[in-house]
Parts: sequence; structure tokens; C-alpha cells
Amino acid sequence: MRYQESKERSAEVLRTALAHMGQHDASYNPMTFAVWYEFVAGINARLNQAVDECLRSAVKIDDETIARLYNGFIAEVDDQTIRQISAELQRVMTGMAENATSTGKQAGVFGEQMGGLAAALKSSNPTALAPMLDRALAGAVDMKGAAQALEQHVATSRLEIERLRSDLTRARDEALLDPLTHLLNRRGFDKELEAMLAREPAPDAPHCLIMLDIDRFKSINDGRGHVMGDRVIQALGEMVRACVTDPRHHPARYGGDEFAILLPDSGIAAGLELAETVRQRVKAMTIRDRRTKDVVETITISAGVAAMRSGDDAAALIGRADAALYQSKQAGRDRVTGADTA
Repeated sequence: MRYQESKERSAEVLRTALAHMGQHDASYNPMTFAVWYEFVAGINARLNQAVDECLRSAVKIDDETIARLYNGFIAEVDDQTIRQISAELQRVMTGMAENATSTGKQAGVFGEQMGGLAAALKSSNPTALAPMLDRALAGAVDMKGAAQALEQHVATSRLEIERLRSDLTRARDEALLDPLTHLLNRRGFDKELEAMLAREPAPDAPHCLIMLDIDRFKSINDGRGHVMGDRVIQALGEMVRACVTDPRHHPARYGGDEFAILLPDSGIAAGLELAETVRQRVKAMTIRDRRTKDVVETITISAGVAAMRSGDDAAALIGRADAALYQSKQAGRDRVTGADTA
């Protein structure tokens, strides 16, 4: 699901989104609401950046701007991309088929010419042999040209198919990645979580989930603005990616300033260890002003870790990890809590 905010959180987002809508000229429709909802919820970094640019211009946002924001940052474009790539692939394959058919027809003509030449040779008729030999030689030249053209077309088409396949893979990958952190986005996280839960875990090493977020992130956004907030999220994403060294593990930006790490076949101890590694490295990290190099922000994170239990679905596992994260917050932040050890 695209939206995972709780009832209380979504009510807060709703009130703020409606306030924004009332200050601008766009119509009150689902498209407008979706733009402001995602902006207020902070779950779409690229949209937030685009909206911030609109707000800085001090021009009221109208229907045309809403449509541009919605189509550019919310509407799913991967299906359209896939259709376009499929159409190009169909064009390439059709061209190959037509070229092969043409070569096949040429081969048929050449076969008939060779058959006539063979008959003339058997008849020992010099008068019939000469024109048949001339036609066979001409056919051989035409057949060689057709075969070379087919070979070249196949080679070109193979390269184009490889390009299209690469484009398709990239489009699918990009649809699952968060553009700010280059980690899995919520859609990619849900897909990997579903795959993890569908597999039986290794003996004595249950699947594990880490949920973590930035302590007092709202004060960073409010005090230093969304640009600095995005820099902090980006820096945390880089740190999480650096800490996750096992290729079986999948880090993701869960939404806003909240991150998640999936650890298949790992167990609670491994999850706690990795979460603690991230916490310590983040605490040692500083955000500096790019011009003065002065330290402008230090951040800490809180984390919750849960191991999969028999009968767990996605909601149950996420719920326990989130509850452990909440306990870390309640206990003073900048700490890791295990759901099964709390």
C-alpha cells in the first residue's frame, strides 16, 4: 500500500493538507488532495522539493500546477514506460520476422534455380545449361546479399533488444527505489517483505525486521527547512547502505524519516547487532555547511527490532518492530530495543 499512516497521523495530515488547499487556487479534487497529502506526510521527497520551489515563488498553486505535480511525482509511470518499451520490442521483432521472411523467399527462388541447373546438367544439353548457369550464379549473388542483410539485421536487432531489456530492467528498478536515498522505496520494501514472508526461515534463524527513524526530525525540518531535512535523510540513507554489507539484507526508506531493514534468515541477535551498528555510526556522523564546513547538525536515531513468529503476516511483524521503536523513543531516544527482548 502507498499510504501506511495511522488513523491519528492521517487525521493530522488531513487537517494540514486542507489548510494548504484553502490557501491556493487549485480545485478541491482527489488529485489536489493527493499532492498536498503526500507533501504534508513527507513520504515523497521529490514532490516535496517541487512543491517547496512553487511555494518559494509566492505564486498560488493552480489546477495546471497540481496536474504537473501529480503526473510528475505521484502518478505511476512505470506501466507507461513498460508499454512503450514493449511496443519498441514488438517493432524490432516484426522487422526481424519480415527480414527473415524475405530471405526465406529469396532462398526459395535460389533453390528453384539450383534445381533447374541440376536438371540441365543431367540433360547434357549445352543450350539449356548456359542460361541456367547464369541464373544460378545471379541467384547465388542475390542469396549471399540477402543472407548478409539478414545477419546484419539480426546483429543490430540483438543490440537493440539488449538495450530495450536494459531499459525495462532499469524502469522496473527505478519504480522500486527512493530517488533521494537510492534505497528501496515503500513499494520495493513491500515487495521484498512479501517475498521474505513467503519463505520458510532457516532453522534457529528467523526472518528479522529493523525499523528506525531520526530523533526529533520535525525540529530539524522546522528549524532548518526541508532542504536540510532532505540532506539529513540522504545522509542517513548513505549510512544505512554502508552498514548493510550482507547481500541478503534489504534496506529501505519506509516513509518520511523512517527506514527499515529486512534480514531474512538472520534472527533477533543479528538484527540487534546491525541496528546498534547503524545507531553508533549515525551518532558519530555530522552534517556540515557545504560552504563554511561548519557543523550544522548532529543526529541520532532510535530503532526497534523484531523477529518473525509462526503465523506472522506483514502487519504483525511491522507492528512489533514499530512498537519496539516506540519503546526506544519513550526510553529517551538514541537506542535500540528488541521486540522479543524488551
